[in-house]
Amino acid sequence: MDPKETIKRNLKRRSESVNIAYLHDDIPMPTWIELSLIDVCNRKCVFCPKSDPKVAPDTFQKMSRNIIDKIHDQLLEIHFKGTISLCGYGEPLLHKDIGYIVQKLSKVSKVEIITNGDVLSSKRLQELYLSDVSKVLVSMYDGPDQVKKFKDMTLKANVPEEMVILRDRWYDKHNDFGVKLTNRAGTVSVGEQEPINTYSTCFYPTYQFLIDWNGDIFLCPQDWQRRVSMGNMMQQSIFEIWTGKTLTEFRKNLLKGNRCENPCKTCNANGTLLGKNHAEAWKNFYKI
Repeated sequence: MDPKETIKRNLKRRSESVNIAYLHDDIPMPTWIELSLIDVCNRKCVFCPKSDPKVAPDTFQKMSRNIIDKIHDQLLEIHFKGTISLCGYGEPLLHKDIGYIVQKLSKVSKVEIITNGDVLSSKRLQELYLSDVSKVLVSMYDGPDQVKKFKDMTLKANVPEEMVILRDRWYDKHNDFGVKLTNRAGTVSVGEQEPINTYSTCFYPTYQFLIDWNGDIFLCPQDWQRRVSMGNMMQQSIFEIWTGKTLTEFRKNLLKGNRCENPCKTCNANGTLLGKNHAEAWKNFYKI
């Protein structure tokens, strides 16, 4: 497997969902929402902020059914047409209510799970399939031998082969660990990092956001230090936050190429790989 080819395939797959910009009340809507279901991970990868408990400690906090139900209801209200990704700041399969979460959210959207696969089994795969999961993306960190393990697991589970996507992540720092390596908005420095200020324009807030376990909404999944909350969906609706003052300010600045506030000014991520259609829609809306 080639790590660069894996990343290309991942971007192509995501673009099929992300790049379909649509309007609600004449406003461009998000098409990619990431949920951080639980604030704990059983691994401590060196390129991830979870490797440093001073930066991203395991708090074991988890998203409640009440928040899941509200996400479902509010996305129905805005006629959401994108994908929900279960990943965030922890390992989603450690959430014991994962079956309910997938089943509930799959009624309003495609639902993907990104997992390290450590607690995955044939039984769990079958349960997720019956809950109507769209994709299960397994990041393999231990070596090529894991390919056969997860292919055999998929076969035993009797689920569609295309439901499970295996991603090679067992490389060293000279191959960026097989991921699209970033400094997570100034949080990690491992590997051959791009300098800050390499990129200026960013499309992230034109098409996506992240909802944390307690309903806090963050600009994008790069902000591992949770520096600036856009709002909390238990106090305001997702639509109100999406169109609110804080997110609007960040969105306008980033469309103009101004990474002038935290967490953006310490971030080295290329935020223009996806979301071009959304960026153009927002520029027209703001008359930029």
